[in-house]
Amino acid sequence: MALRDRGKRVKRHWQLYLLVLLPLAYLIIFKYVPMYGAQIAFRDFSPVKGILGSDWAGFKHFRTFFESPNFWMLIKNTLVISLYSLLVGFPAPILLALALNEVRGMRFKRLVQMVTFAPYFISTIVMVSMIILFLSPRLGFVDHILNAFGMESVNFMGVPSYFSSIFVWSNVWQGIGYGAVIYLAALSGINVDLYEAARVDGASRIRKVWHIDLPGIMPAATVLLILNVGQIMNVGFEKIYLMQNPLNTSTSEVISTYVYKIGLLGANFSFSAAVDLFNSVINLILLLTVNYAARRLSESSLW
Repeated sequence: MALRDRGKRVKRHWQLYLLVLLPLAYLIIFKYVPMYGAQIAFRDFSPVKGILGSDWAGFKHFRTFFESPNFWMLIKNTLVISLYSLLVGFPAPILLALALNEVRGMRFKRLVQMVTFAPYFISTIVMVSMIILFLSPRLGFVDHILNAFGMESVNFMGVPSYFSSIFVWSNVWQGIGYGAVIYLAALSGINVDLYEAARVDGASRIRKVWHIDLPGIMPAATVLLILNVGQIMNVGFEKIYLMQNPLNTSTSEVISTYVYKIGLLGANFSFSAAVDLFNSVINLILLLTVNYAARRLSESSLW
């Protein structure tokens, strides 16, 4: 009887099930089926023998990575850039959205939104080209500004200690406008009666932001924070790889670029798969932990 009722329900709403079928098929084909190949991390993979024909190696490649002299350097660089990006990049769109929400002049508000949102459409390779050009020791406008103040030229892209700041702040400049749109949408859903009540009580703007705006965007901010922490070990590969040079590798080499160089360029598929699998497991643990903490401390979580 239950199966018959379920069949009638599916037949009645078949358009909705068909709509869900396409993204579900995409997830299965491109996300779950490739997991079959993750087992090469536990094998001495040979393209000639295939996945199942390759010899079983157990945790050999994981031990090799843990004992590698590059292990702690990769972990340190990945965490430094990721945490730096999280500490700076996460609150920046919130502050911009709160500031724009207090602006009364619509022309100025739209102008700021357009100016801050426009860099989001710049491709990664164009963005890196702009960064390299702006910071060039001879051609960049930053160098001209330093020279105008009597300071010596600096090869910013060749100084390892500058790499993380250049990467993070350029990301903030490129993505702050897009992130602010999400929080502005959340702010628009706040009940107007709360502002009227606060105005009657004589609350200042800061009090309104603290007691109305921040609680109003907290659910969206919590979900985005969980997603960001879940990707904390996945630093943007394309941008970092394009910004790398022999002078800054000591601080710019992260797990994603290391996997690319070892796996594809070095053809060491099993070892690179083990490193990437280790990275994915750490991200999964962080995601589950932060989601559990958010669910216990607030009413907002992914599940």
